[in-house]
Amino acid sequence: MEEIDRRIVTLLAADGRMSFTDLAKETGLSVSAVHQRVRRLEKRGVIRGYAALIDHDAIGLPLTAFVSIKPIDPSAADDAPERLQYLTAVEACHSVAGDESYILKVRVESPIALEHLLQQIRAAANVSTRTTIVLSTPFEHRTPDLNADQP
Repeated sequence: MEEIDRRIVTLLAADGRMSFTDLAKETGLSVSAVHQRVRRLEKRGVIRGYAALIDHDAIGLPLTAFVSIKPIDPSAADDAPERLQYLTAVEACHSVAGDESYILKVRVESPIALEHLLQQIRAAANVSTRTTIVLSTPFEHRTPDLNADQP
């Protein structure tokens, strides 16, 4: 990826609502050139979309946990993501190496809601769970350092 494209991606990762005019000022390109580059980055799948960052406390979901899951029957089909997709409290599902098959990031309103969600996860996917409750989040949604490997 070209340096100017890395700069555009870094700027948009930090502020997805940045205007093409502001992007042009920050990169030294014309507005139309920035627009073309952003569209090309979207078309290539480098930029997959734009989203609002939500304050989960403010919407009544203050409890975050990571739930590691492992199939009870190792010979069963590896379809846990499909079986859990309907659970909206599951924010993310990561396939991982190690003892567990997946780690889920979940957000709920209370410990009782977490307990209920864990029961749903176990029943829906036929898995055992290991849960870590988040106490605080010093940082999240960091902008990637696209220049880390550059000379």
